[in-house]
Amino acid sequence: MPAGVQGESVARNYAEALLALARKANDPAGWGTMIRQVADAVLTDATLAQFLDSPRIAGEQKSAVLGKALGDRVPQLFLRFLQQLVKNRRLSLIPTIAAEYETLLDASEGIVHAKVTLAKPASEAEVGSIGAQLSRIVGKKVVPHVGIDPAIIGGVVVRMGDTVMDGSVRRKLSILRRRMGTGR
Repeated sequence: MPAGVQGESVARNYAEALLALARKANDPAGWGTMIRQVADAVLTDATLAQFLDSPRIAGEQKSAVLGKALGDRVPQLFLRFLQQLVKNRRLSLIPTIAAEYETLLDASEGIVHAKVTLAKPASEAEVGSIGAQLSRIVGKKVVPHVGIDPAIIGGVVVRMGDTVMDGSVRRKLSILRRRMGTGR
């Protein structure tokens, strides 16, 4: 279920709180894995999602079930975080909280995700090379997520946040066409 802009803002606040708790526990990566696993379970298990979303089931009962299911598998502080989501009726935000948590954790570790568009599939070594070059350019570790679009003809288009670096052949041909049209 999409969280909406307001839901994303609320989810980000919960993710910040979760990250602060994870840092206190000295295990931000581990807590990221746990919240991602809970989010994946909510997204893939319809029975679990219905149970957590049901207004007919009391919050205390949901908290008790979470305690029985996760009590010996996760740190108590993490469990209490989930139970607080139950109490605040924010369980539907768990997938969004997980995504926001990952974004916050990556940002705190200087990791940037880039959408890289190529005209044809690239080898693993080429993708690694693109990631290394982007990391050198921005001064942070860049994780490239490669997509294919034959319409760019060749070259590469990189999107990182609001920044677009268009080194495609299509763009270069467009520039050349404009210059020839104006006589420059």
